[in-house]
Amino acid sequence: MKIQKIEKKKRLYLLECDNGDSLYVTEDTIVHFMLSKGMEISPEQLESIKQFAQFSYGKNLALYYISFQVRTQKQVYDYLKKHDLENTIIQKIIEELIKENWINDQKYVESFLRQNMTNGDKGPQLIKQKLMQKGISDKIIEKAISEVEFYPIAEKVALKMISRYQDKLPRKALQDKLTQLLINKGFSYDLVKAVNGNLSIETDQEKTLDLLEKEADKQLRKLSKRYEGYALRQKLFQALYRKGYDSDDIQSLLSEIL
Repeated sequence: MKIQKIEKKKRLYLLECDNGDSLYVTEDTIVHFMLSKGMEISPEQLESIKQFAQFSYGKNLALYYISFQVRTQKQVYDYLKKHDLENTIIQKIIEELIKENWINDQKYVESFLRQNMTNGDKGPQLIKQKLMQKGISDKIIEKAISEVEFYPIAEKVALKMISRYQDKLPRKALQDKLTQLLINKGFSYDLVKAVNGNLSIETDQEKTLDLLEKEADKQLRKLSKRYEGYALRQKLFQALYRKGYDSDDIQSLLSEIL
């Protein structure tokens, strides 16, 4: 068969043969096979051209995708899969990109951890979860995480939260909230315990008592509709204690208002 036409179409070229076959090819494909109008090609050559064109097109797509930010193998695979490329072609593209160091899951993890150290707030468990979602192997993640000291990150998160809530919550409630936040951020219980033990959470007693009075008034309005006497006192005590207020402070206040 003979190539009848090679016509530029935006980023690709339309190649038409005199037997009716047509396909889109990249500029790299034209250069690689030295294609030109009037050139004779066999069915086997046409198949090779198709395979190379798909590979070249897919690699260009991947490089474009990677140009915005570092990507993992899985992210590149999923991106190329959306463009209807064959699995064998995608695997070949990824292998070449790894060989050329465009894709490197180890460096991706190291970069992710550096960013978290600088301005992040995640603990090792949450980081591991997020990296595994990106298709990175457990072995790579575990090795990289084992080389990072997470205490400074947990401490930074804790100090930020204390600054925000220390005038809004009683000490125990603040400590409980801090513990839950750090656990949710992926820090281990032992690390959270160490952070809590080393931080000095100071609350203004006058402000705490003011908060207690406001909370007691709110709970009293609600509970007095259902309880009275001793039962009301017990229910009110329990409600305030669950909020993290000191039992002695609660008893003192209840003696004044009930």
